[in-house]
Amino acid sequence: QVQLVESGGGLVQAGGSLRLSCVASGRTFSNYAMGWFRQGAGQEREFVAQIHRSDGSTYYTDSVKGRFTISRDNAKSTMYLEMNSLKPEDTATYYCAASSHAYPGRYQDNYTSWGQGTQVTVSS
Repeated sequence: QVQLVESGGGLVQAGGSLRLSCVASGRTFSNYAMGWFRQGAGQEREFVAQIHRSDGSTYYTDSVKGRFTISRDNAKSTMYLEMNSLKPEDTATYYCAASSHAYPGRYQDNYTSWGQGTQVTVSS
């Protein structure tokens, strides 16, 4: 399996921005579709965004459309999540995940590798 390590989380005021990174190792990164998920305190983990392994197509949950941008650099084995106009409700631990499916979407069972997470806290 591919190993994943997230970074870039932190504390930010509402309306601010953060950029998360997810570095992959151990397998050929471009063979995997990638996704971001998040889990708030006392909540279930939820889908945020997904990017295809090679064609760059993306898919977002409605609550982040227009504010978050998922991207990847296969040469660097790295995926990113640019988060703008952050809201307190975006506060969560953010996880990156890898899937051998071409379009794994929001279904967590389609993802076989997970990172340890990075905390994002948005203050009001």
